[in-house]
Amino acid sequence: MRLRRRLLSPAQGPADAAGARPAADSYDGVADQRLIVQTLELVAPLDELIAHLYDAMFTQWPFLRSLFPESMEFQRKHLEQAFRYLIENLHRPEEVTATFTRLGRDHRKLGVRPAHFRTFEVALCKALRRSAGPRWHDAMERAWLRMVRFAVAAMVEGAEAALGEPPAWQATVTSHEIRRPGLAVLRARPHEPYPYRAGQFASVASPLLPQAWRQYSLACAPRPDGELEFHVRLAGRGGVSEALVSRTRAGDTLRVGPADGPMTLDDELTRDVLLVAADTGWAAAKALLEELAAHHKDRRAVHLFLGARDASGLYGTESPAEMERRRPWLRVTPVIGEGPGADRYGPLADAVARHGDWSGHIAFVSGPPAMVGATVARLAGAHLPVSRIRHDPLPDGPLPAVAP
Repeated sequence: MRLRRRLLSPAQGPADAAGARPAADSYDGVADQRLIVQTLELVAPLDELIAHLYDAMFTQWPFLRSLFPESMEFQRKHLEQAFRYLIENLHRPEEVTATFTRLGRDHRKLGVRPAHFRTFEVALCKALRRSAGPRWHDAMERAWLRMVRFAVAAMVEGAEAALGEPPAWQATVTSHEIRRPGLAVLRARPHEPYPYRAGQFASVASPLLPQAWRQYSLACAPRPDGELEFHVRLAGRGGVSEALVSRTRAGDTLRVGPADGPMTLDDELTRDVLLVAADTGWAAAKALLEELAAHHKDRRAVHLFLGARDASGLYGTESPAEMERRRPWLRVTPVIGEGPGADRYGPLADAVARHGDWSGHIAFVSGPPAMVGATVARLAGAHLPVSRIRHDPLPDGPLPAVAP
C-alpha cells in the first residue's frame, strides 16, 4: 500500500516551496480562500489564466498535446469551472475532498499519471506569473499551489481506491435510433460487467474522437443483460455529440467511464417522489421510474413533470395517460412551451412550484443546467430542504473530466 501510494503521488521538486501536499485534516482552506479571492483580480480573467497555463504546458512538454482533444475550448471551460468550484468551496474541505475523490477515479480513463500533476503545477506557476505580471508575489503562488495540491491529494486517493476496477469499459453499440432531428437513443453492451445505479451518469468517448469525453445520463436501470442506454442531443459540429448522433452505428465500439452522480434512490424510500425532467433529462427520469417499478414495492406516490418546447419534445415516452394507466402510483404533468429570454425554463419551474406542497417529498431534477437551476431555486424557495433535492450539475457546478 505504501509503495502504491508513492507511485500515485505527485513528484516533488524545486517549485515545492509551499511544502508537501496538505492533508485534509490540517489544511487551512479558509486562509487560502481569503488570499486567493483578495488577489483574484491580479490573474483575472480565469479563461486567460487557463490559456496561459496550457500554452506553458505544451511549450515545455509538447508531447502532452496528444493527450488532449483537437479543440481545447471544452477543456478550458471545464478547467475554469473546476478552479471556480475550488475557490468558492475551500471553506468546505469535506465537500471538496468528496468531489475530487470522484474526479480521481474518473480521470484514470484519461491516462493521468503522477508526472502530469507535476507538469500541471509548473505550468500553473508560469501562468500565474504571466497573468499577474509585476504584481505577482510568492504568497499568492503558494496559496494556489496549496489549493491545487489539496485537490490532487483527493484525486490520488480516489484513483488508488479504484485500482480494482477498469478505468473505462469497452461497449459495443447494439442499436442506434434517431428519435427526432438531432437526437439519438443509443444502446450499448459493455464487454465486462458495468456497475451503476439508476439516476447516475457516465462519460462516453467515441473512437472518432478518442481524447474527448462527454457526460450522458444512463437512461435505464441496471438490466439482466447489462445493456446500457444513452440519449444524445446534437450540441454542435465536430464534437462528441455529433460523432454519437450522426456517425455512430450498431456494431461500433464506445468507451464508457465509471458511473457517478448523487441522483439515486435510497434503499429505503420513506417519502413520496417528485421527478422533474426536460429535454434529454428524460433519460435519468426514465431510469428512476424503471427502478421504482422494479424494486420499490411499497409504491410511494410519484409525480413526474415533463418539460418540452413542443409535443415532439416528449420523445420516447408513452402518452401521460398510458404511463399513469400502467403505473397507478404515478402522476404525469406535461409542460409544453418555454418562456422568453434567459429564463427559458421558467414555465416548467413555475408549474412545479404552483402545483402543490412538495416540502415532504424527495425531488430529482434532470435536464439542461438552466432548467435545473431554475427548478432547484423554486423548490428551495417553497420550503423543500436542499438536502432532499437531488439534481444534475448546476450551471456553476463542477464537472468530471477536467484535465490530465
